[in-house]
Amino acid sequence: MVMEKTKNNYINKQSKCIICTPDQTARSAFFYVQEVGILKSEDAESAVNRQNVDSFLIGAVVSGRGELTTDEYSLPLISGDCFFIDCRKPYYYRSSADEPWEIMWVYFNGCTSRQYFDIFSERSRGIFHPQFFDRIASSVTEITELCEKSSANAEILCSKHIMDILTAALTSADSSQQYDSGLKEKLAMVHSYIEDHFSEDLSLEKLASEFYISKYYLTREYKKIYGKTIFQHIINARINYGKMLLRFSDRSIEEIAHLCGFNDQSYFARQFKKAENCTCFSYRKMWRD
Repeated sequence: MVMEKTKNNYINKQSKCIICTPDQTARSAFFYVQEVGILKSEDAESAVNRQNVDSFLIGAVVSGRGELTTDEYSLPLISGDCFFIDCRKPYYYRSSADEPWEIMWVYFNGCTSRQYFDIFSERSRGIFHPQFFDRIASSVTEITELCEKSSANAEILCSKHIMDILTAALTSADSSQQYDSGLKEKLAMVHSYIEDHFSEDLSLEKLASEFYISKYYLTREYKKIYGKTIFQHIINARINYGKMLLRFSDRSIEEIAHLCGFNDQSYFARQFKKAENCTCFSYRKMWRD
């Protein structure tokens, strides 16, 4: 990995910006760093305005205030906020003149960056609020130090830290934190009911009636909190039970299908292969031989 310290006009003695050039192994196998840095509050007038950059950006506001604008939204940023954006689209962020910020950032790409961003964008509008902000700051600091030292394992360790940040982004974007306790409790009851009754003839209409909630509202809010549709949860619970029966019983595939709640053996077989990428017989043989 080749590093270059930039000397832009907004970088003072305390601010830092390191540009990295990953090798081919990092590009093909890891999350890799393109740029990492920290901007101190003395540089309040600095701003970033870019687009068409093949990169993803995670920023973390350590102190002060600022603003993030994309082609979809404009959002205020305060201490403790983080943002995750796709840099191919237009974006602009700047510090507040009244309360200048200190901000840390890492531009990265590679591995499954696109998939992580797509999942994140389904759950959140750009900003996330990690429960342990210091862990994000610590990861960016570690990446910065690794890029400065450029040790033999720097790219591997940087990839690990990016993965940690992405995990925090996805889990912090869990929109269940935004709901009142009554709704969360009701949706948790629906979730538990599915776990206990997945082998029965469940339907969205039945669940909506059972818990006195609009089926359209139930569908939307359930996916926001649990990250999957009710149908996906039912199928997943049935497949999990089917896997257990295939491994620890000698029941036929037809029996297992009915015990899991599938009225049609062929439908069970199709759903099983879709989930496991192998047939029921192959799965049983693989885990029992």
